[in-house]
Amino acid sequence: MGDVKLLGLWYSPFSHRVEWALKIKGIEYEYIEDDLHNKSSLLLESNPIHKKVPVLIHNGKPICESMVIVEYIDETFEGPSILPKDPYDRAIARFWAKFIDDKMAPIGKSFFLKGEEQEKAKEEAYEILKILDNELKDKKLFVGDKFGFVDIAANFLGIWVGVFEEAFGEVLATKEKFPNFCAWRDEYINCSENKEYLPLRNELLIHFKARFQAAPK
Repeated sequence: MGDVKLLGLWYSPFSHRVEWALKIKGIEYEYIEDDLHNKSSLLLESNPIHKKVPVLIHNGKPICESMVIVEYIDETFEGPSILPKDPYDRAIARFWAKFIDDKMAPIGKSFFLKGEEQEKAKEEAYEILKILDNELKDKKLFVGDKFGFVDIAANFLGIWVGVFEEAFGEVLATKEKFPNFCAWRDEYINCSENKEYLPLRNELLIHFKARFQAAPK
């Protein structure tokens, strides 16, 4: 197994993607919390291009970008598979993981922006949620019959969006508009296995409520 370190940030969905993968595989690792306002020399040396977390350091070698790290963990360590075994299902999982990664920004902006910019971000977020809702029609999960690669990629949608909705008082995803997506999210949150890997919702809520109250009005 070797020496495994994770440079992360406790409230980051990207860091928790990697932690989820490590826990699925049963890997012992050292977690190192970084301060993005005062980045450590280890972070700057390990990720000199983007200078951000998460970074996995395995036997002294750094790997960057959360879903790249998840694939590395799946390929390198023994344990339950994270990506599907079937090549077609694996390709579909990668497609939806990339789609979610590419479309997260407008969803996040729909909470943090103000005025016309916020309304524009909301419209884009609704279009993204509509696509996801349609994909989940007549399906319990995005790919296969168990939570895996896409669901790790979608942790922001499963947990953080709901936290933002409560913290910022802006409801984005309703069961009336997006019934299939909301059914997936409920399954995601209530799955006992997932709860082992996800951050405590109340801690996230306290953190983001404080950020919202401190933000300029």
